[in-house]
Amino acid sequence: MGAPATGDEAWMAAAARLALRARPLCRPNPGVGALLLSEGERPRVMARGWTRESGRPHAEAIALEAFAGGGAKGMTLHVTLEPCAHASKRGPACCDVVADAAPARVVIGQRDPDPRTAGEGIARLERAGIDVALLDDAASAASLADYLTLRRLGRPRVTLKLALSLDGCIALADGTSQWITGDEARAHVHAMRARHDAILVGGGTWRADRPRLDVRLRGLEERSPQRLVLTRGVKPDGVTVVNEPADIADLDGVLSVYVEGGAGAASAFLEADLVDELHLYRAPIVIGDGLRALGSLGLDGPDGLEHAHGRWRRSYCCQLGSDSFTAYQRVR
Repeated sequence: MGAPATGDEAWMAAAARLALRARPLCRPNPGVGALLLSEGERPRVMARGWTRESGRPHAEAIALEAFAGGGAKGMTLHVTLEPCAHASKRGPACCDVVADAAPARVVIGQRDPDPRTAGEGIARLERAGIDVALLDDAASAASLADYLTLRRLGRPRVTLKLALSLDGCIALADGTSQWITGDEARAHVHAMRARHDAILVGGGTWRADRPRLDVRLRGLEERSPQRLVLTRGVKPDGVTVVNEPADIADLDGVLSVYVEGGAGAASAFLEADLVDELHLYRAPIVIGDGLRALGSLGLDGPDGLEHAHGRWRRSYCCQLGSDSFTAYQRVR
């Protein structure tokens, strides 16, 4: 296996950004990005591809087909995930497609943990005489976070969203909560919904508010996620019921879940340590005697505070109108 070359990380970061176009329409397959580069000291992008709706064609096949019908001799292919090594009724193994195209190099962002591939894709490329470099870079891992979580932990990746006042409330004492944040923050939430396979609220929130749980951004309405309700009560019409947070592992074809509330559902997922990413929208208002964002997380006792430290790492922050947004990643 060859070593990474100068510039490989930058090209892979570009491929990872391209991969974001695939999610979530490509489910149940991972969203992968691929770039085919020309030869020489100053390579140019000759073709690009990302996983298409319902998972086929794959990114590599699209990029290779876009350039000269699949031939790529002497070129370099950057792909965020190891090309698959298993054929299916929907198409051939991507490692064989790439081998037939005969690029000089293939640079891979992440090894595929799927046991049907898991290094075999790389091995076949090398047996075909292709130089392969495995980067294991952060950009590819971030773009594949949903898929990698499902493969490694056996469940969808969970993002918890909380919209808060400065003093940590999600509603007034009487339950009034529309609207804590402004237009820009609400539009950002809808964009996050469009990137997830399923959206979940607690039974109390569903019964009290009957939220639509859809995407209301022009052009993205068809990306409204599957609706889930966390409850042990009567199954509401038009939604899927989840009795316990751990039951998300049984959801068919779901790689990512966006938990929006309320306090009971948020606390249940945090206490079960099933939250991988935390999104905090904070409005510049003070409510005082309002409803708190979270209930008990099981941290009581002399060592509770110690266990609360070191769990979260800030990964991104920005201003959305008068509101602030901060994302935190769970440290595992």
